Amino acid sequence: METRLADWIKDTPQGARADRILRSCVHCGFCLATCPTYQVLGDELDGPRGRIYQIKQVLEGSPAGRETQLHLDRCLTCRSCESTCPSGVEYGHLVDIGRAVVDEKVARPTSERAFRWLLREVLTRRWIFGPMLKLARAFRWALPASLRGKVNAARPAGSVPRRTHARKVLLLNGCVQPAMLPSIDAATARVLDAIGVQTVVAGGSGCCGAIRHHLGDPSGALDQCRRNIDAWWPLIDSIEVEAILINASGCGAMVKEYGHLLADDPAYATKARRIVELTQDVAEYLPEAVLSLVRSSPRSPPKVARVAFHPPCTLQHGLRIRGRVEALLQALGAQTLPVSDSHLCCGSAGTYSLLQPELSDTLRSRKLEALLDPRPQEILSANIGCIAHLQSGSPVPVRHWVEWVDEAVAGCRK
Repeated sequence: METRLADWIKDTPQGARADRILRSCVHCGFCLATCPTYQVLGDELDGPRGRIYQIKQVLEGSPAGRETQLHLDRCLTCRSCESTCPSGVEYGHLVDIGRAVVDEKVARPTSERAFRWLLREVLTRRWIFGPMLKLARAFRWALPASLRGKVNAARPAGSVPRRTHARKVLLLNGCVQPAMLPSIDAATARVLDAIGVQTVVAGGSGCCGAIRHHLGDPSGALDQCRRNIDAWWPLIDSIEVEAILINASGCGAMVKEYGHLLADDPAYATKARRIVELTQDVAEYLPEAVLSLVRSSPRSPPKVARVAFHPPCTLQHGLRIRGRVEALLQALGAQTLPVSDSHLCCGSAGTYSLLQPELSDTLRSRKLEALLDPRPQEILSANIGCIAHLQSGSPVPVRHWVEWVDEAVAGCRK
């Protein structure tokens, strides 16, 4: 695609990246077939090709308005289009640039700005979000219907391993997940302990930065990236951790972007690249060791055998991890049921379900119809946002797949 970027951006790092990405797009339209919002709305401007053209216009100097902002807001950033694109267009990076530019040029209504600020400041601070969640659970009956479904029931975390091991990994000290479903981190630690690996959580680390990054606060997101690097860096050398493990695929996709986001920061660029090299989703780290463990240890068959797996967009399109979780579940005795349109987004997409509730609910209904059609005993996923979003409309339990694995390998220990 030919571009003529405006003078105010063409010589900036963002302009250079945008120009390169725009030039790689050949406008073939293959992306439309896998875009969730285009599937629902049928509007070219609510598909990747249309959004790319709108961003191009703005970067070339055309005025942006609320309509442009709305079409970009409606994008889930699921990156399904990237998996489909034959030209390798880095749409996710382009839409980040486009949104930031449009937000600078188009003022949002006061109520919208206030709501987005509230989400940024509350969800990223566990010391605020945790007590608020407990209060919401206590008075769930009084909440509006739109919020009631978002407040999940508390689930016991279970025991946390205390053994020490020579092999160690860092576990992300997240924000929403530990407050909403601490059972996920506890299950992860137990599975790791069973294979002889100790989990370490770095004091001073916290939110990965994804929420701020996608809510128009890029500088705040970068501050959180730097804070995590500062917290992890001494431990990487002092205790020789094997990996930084992340059990929320949305956070994993964000941490994998640290090298890109901090590429122009001379103080952090090298460290950020090292962090990216060490970062793994648990689906990359666990399978071989877990299978080795169960082959050498007797165990009972799984209580829940019929499961439907929902691979989050951040797992399959962001991290490009496909089939590994399903293969591990099958090897442990699960019957993973076929799910149609598994490449499409469930509508959670971080804070999208709160900012675009109608579209989000439509996508959730479509996803649950596909997941429930084969009649599973449970739905398993790999990201806290997807789990909470799907559970709000599902009659069957929705859990993280590592919680299922934890139960499947119970009693097996190195």
